[in-house]
Amino acid sequence: MEIEVFLIDAFTDVKFKGNPAAICLLTRELSDDLYQEIATEMNQGETAFIARINPSDCFTTGSRFSLRWFTPKGEIDLCGHATLASAVALFQHKKNISPVLVFETRSGDLSVTQQGDGYVMDFPLNPPIKQDPTEFKAVIEAAAGNHPVQEVQLSSNTKKLMIRLDDGCDRSALTRLTVDPVALQSSETSGRVKEVIVTIKGSAHERYDFYYRNFSPWYGIPEDPVTGSDLTVLGCYWSKELGKTKMLAYQCSSRGGELGLELRGDGRVNITGQAVSVLEGTITVGPDTRQ
Repeated sequence: MEIEVFLIDAFTDVKFKGNPAAICLLTRELSDDLYQEIATEMNQGETAFIARINPSDCFTTGSRFSLRWFTPKGEIDLCGHATLASAVALFQHKKNISPVLVFETRSGDLSVTQQGDGYVMDFPLNPPIKQDPTEFKAVIEAAAGNHPVQEVQLSSNTKKLMIRLDDGCDRSALTRLTVDPVALQSSETSGRVKEVIVTIKGSAHERYDFYYRNFSPWYGIPEDPVTGSDLTVLGCYWSKELGKTKMLAYQCSSRGGELGLELRGDGRVNITGQAVSVLEGTITVGPDTRQ
């Protein structure tokens, strides 16, 4: 059995920036073990698997597909950049004719629409709740070091812990953070936290409303370059703080990525971005693909 695979850089219009994702197009379902083996072999932050829901559909004319995401260590519930990359694989490589693609996922239906040179993703919001910083003292020290922290919030259903640096910190404080993934993972073992987002407010003269970085060693990802799913948490927080529903964000990893977001009145958020393809090929697996 041969599986089409694409490597696509998401949330960027320049190759080798943004966040790379491996996208696999499946003509039939695989065993969970094989999904994981392929994701581990791809060794990207996320590998996405797209499968047809209706056997009579094809990747060029179908509008509804199933979508699963795997890190090198396991399956996850929500991923922004690999969803964007999945849509690009279908729109650009398979020349899909549908105006809107809908993916059935563990986080419900997620739709992606082409908009000019970019794409708009319809995602659920995951509002965080304010926390007592002393409960996460070790995590804060591992992620933020000696930088002053203004607020800590937790999105329990996504297990994303948001640490907001004090407004006295500028963008360089965020970009200079050096986080030891082993120390960070060791600082929180209760299972309440699986990702840490460190964020700061943009200044009045800057283009971006806020900046952030994501550290996910619990998923085998020391730092995720550009994390679209973080905006389901950060969008709620910064919308209230800034009094805006439409914002522009920048993730300050070494690769970097720009993301637009607009909160809607129905508890969801539109996340916009661009993507570029880097590689395409095939994976050959044995005939026995189900356990």
